[in-house]
Amino acid sequence: MASIFFELSSMSPRLRSFRNSLSYFRGTRTVHVLVIRVICLSLLFAVSDAACAFQPVVLSTTDSASIATNAATRLHQIFDEEWQRTLKENPTQSSRLGDRRYNKLWPDISLTAVRTSQTKTRQVLTAVKALDRSAFSADDELNARLFEYQYEADISEQRFQLHLLPINHRGGIQDEDTTVDVLQFDTLRDYEDWIARLKAFPEYTARTMALMRQGIHEKMLHPKIVMQRVPAQIRKQLVDQPQESSYYRPFRTFTVDLTDAEKNRLKKDAAAAIESCILPSYRTFLEFVEKEYLPACFDEVGCWQRPDGQTMYAELARRFTTTNLTPQEIHDIGLAEVKRIRSEMEAIQNEVRFQGSFQEFLIHLRTDKQFYFETPEELLQAYRECCDRINPNLPKLFLKLPKSVYDIRPIPDQMAPDTTTAYYRPPAADGTRPGSYFVNLYRPETRPKFEIDALSLHESVPGHHLQIALSMELTDLPEFRRYGGQIAFVEGWALYTEKLGRELGLYRDPYSRFGQLTYEMWRAVRLVVDTGMHSLKWRRQEAIDFFAGNTAKSMLDIENEIDRYIAWPGQALAYKIGELKIQELRGRCELELGSRFDVREFHDVVLRNGAVPLDVLDELVTAWIAAKKQ
Repeated sequence: MASIFFELSSMSPRLRSFRNSLSYFRGTRTVHVLVIRVICLSLLFAVSDAACAFQPVVLSTTDSASIATNAATRLHQIFDEEWQRTLKENPTQSSRLGDRRYNKLWPDISLTAVRTSQTKTRQVLTAVKALDRSAFSADDELNARLFEYQYEADISEQRFQLHLLPINHRGGIQDEDTTVDVLQFDTLRDYEDWIARLKAFPEYTARTMALMRQGIHEKMLHPKIVMQRVPAQIRKQLVDQPQESSYYRPFRTFTVDLTDAEKNRLKKDAAAAIESCILPSYRTFLEFVEKEYLPACFDEVGCWQRPDGQTMYAELARRFTTTNLTPQEIHDIGLAEVKRIRSEMEAIQNEVRFQGSFQEFLIHLRTDKQFYFETPEELLQAYRECCDRINPNLPKLFLKLPKSVYDIRPIPDQMAPDTTTAYYRPPAADGTRPGSYFVNLYRPETRPKFEIDALSLHESVPGHHLQIALSMELTDLPEFRRYGGQIAFVEGWALYTEKLGRELGLYRDPYSRFGQLTYEMWRAVRLVVDTGMHSLKWRRQEAIDFFAGNTAKSMLDIENEIDRYIAWPGQALAYKIGELKIQELRGRCELELGSRFDVREFHDVVLRNGAVPLDVLDELVTAWIAAKKQ
């Protein structure tokens, strides 16, 4: 999953709600992505009270052009100002982008900050809509349109109070230690800033609990089944000695030349901060979760239990898919896709001459040791070898490749049992850190070899890394488009690229082709079970049974996936809906252009505007087809 991957708990409340439509990440937290906000627009020009009252204002052609030019200038000022405000209000995400100005801080997620931010958002949208767009270039018209799209969706979502859900079992304050993994420690100040952040942790914890208490009051809660995983995650932070804490990692081996006295001081201060701030905060948080929060959580699964839950889910479905499809329509699309993919899977079963039912074939794939590695090291090596086969073949399908590279890493041990098979983290904006393809090495005997090709295509190249890194390198776009975007595009693209495996030298045997179908089926099943649980009131076991009956995914993966959908309503809908649109557009191009169709040009058209809503993508590709026909 693409996780852009900005961590759930480290976002401001408004930004955290935006993860739903702007997340690049898929993984430990849901990811989401930095979004911009804008400040109120000042008047572009003024006229006297008398003029307003008694006579119309007549502007010359020159005046009108000047006003329109000023409006375009102001639009970009808003983009710049709001990007800076976003960085300030989301300090851990600033750190992840390589901006060190706020490295001492955690985000302010207080209820006061939430209300202030929501008010500002409404003011900003009004201000942007008031701009004179008559002389906007085509690029600025699209910039303004996408900006408004995001803000309108955000305002529509405000009434559901999603900020009252600051954590779930896939991420939150319980694993903020992962922030240290993306920080650069090459000055004395970097170490001192991290210690300052450690000292600020109690307030961050208190604000998190305040949101969750308000969630209890408002009935904005998660189901027990997913939150029951959280206490064990918290306990992993409760070490016996401060030096054993993952928050202490930067002080075990210094990466900058410091005096012995400086090193000793930093070690002492860090240990003291962990002892007095981090560990007591986690003890308090653990007690709160176990004694206060968990008992209040829902016994059933499904968004429908929350206040106005059916309306909430319908809104989330629209936002995640960037369409007007209803939950029932999405459910029906999922059933049709499951039927289609199932027939292709059965054809491969016949090809390998497996004697038995389809369900017996799935059991065979889940249990036969020939399909699994014995050790985490073997599994990691297989992922790396797969990517080594993909990388040299990319120029066959793409005109432009990202400058940024990526590496392949294990998912951190403390989160691996509770999270998905893999996820992606983007590179630092300043180039100091590569992109990372995180793979789950927990219990390798449950992770089939035949899934490696499809998974690697999705999470690394030409999937998430290629698309996200290229977007970040589009320096002519405003930052909110470079670093944000619509998840239906991001995940739809990554799922689309899984089908490019044959053109890139993968899927060399029927089992790996079955793996690709398993992954495509996985996303089709999501449409059914996500809408099933959150709108049609399916029970968790119904969703598990439907999933297991149609894919060769292991039961560990299936249960983790179902619990992910429970905790993140609607997000899982983005993948298949986005992929179907991109496939539709490619088919239309091939049909209408015939011999003039070049897949590299098509991919360039799809990627060169960042992660746009699906209707906008349709317009851009349609315009390209028309231009090619001339």
